[in-house]
Amino acid sequence: MEIHLNITSVAALIGDPTRAAILLALADLRALPAGELAKIAKVSPQTASSHLAKLMAGGLISVETWGRYRYYRLASPEVAKVLESLAGIASPAPVSSLRQSEQLKTLKFARTCYDHIAGKLGVSITQAFIDQNFIIENSDGYLLTDQGEAWLNNFGVNINAKKNHRVIPWHIDWTQRVHHMAGPIAVGLTNRLFELNLITRGSVHRSVKLTEHGYDFFENSFRISLPKDKL
Repeated sequence: MEIHLNITSVAALIGDPTRAAILLALADLRALPAGELAKIAKVSPQTASSHLAKLMAGGLISVETWGRYRYYRLASPEVAKVLESLAGIASPAPVSSLRQSEQLKTLKFARTCYDHIAGKLGVSITQAFIDQNFIIENSDGYLLTDQGEAWLNNFGVNINAKKNHRVIPWHIDWTQRVHHMAGPIAVGLTNRLFELNLITRGSVHRSVKLTEHGYDFFENSFRISLPKDKL
């Protein structure tokens, strides 16, 4: 079986700079129109449409039609995981301007990885959960403890009590080079943090920033000391 042919075809799709920019723009779960993706990738709408068609054919993205508009999103969480893993082993991208440097700092601090928190904030939350005995590490991720489940329920995160519901996968964080929590529990926690206005969307695409209330929450609840300039 020439399985390498399938691997190389997917790798070729991701390896194009324009398509990589489009995929990374979609890595926070939100669906975006072709026009916005063209602006992010810095190409013409016609060029973006051509690349979107190739990504669709390769099964890496899907499309939804809302009225007259078409919105694109990643086909699955596995695509986002592959993108983050590739970023984790890639050499750092060259920074050619102060603006790019500031944008990179913002994304390193906190961003959405498909649908959960990554960056320094995501890693800090994960470590705090370990320190509080809310999760314990195993060979390929984390396990939610009784204490962790009780805290999450009290915090307002709905735990779906089905088989293996306590298994929490991990992702390698490409900016911090260590693991952070992923999967349904991390998604539920992220959604709740947004609902309570402890975190908000930042000005840089995919970035996340703390609110004043969020800064106090993380410091008081988990003794996570975060820079005030990220408010």
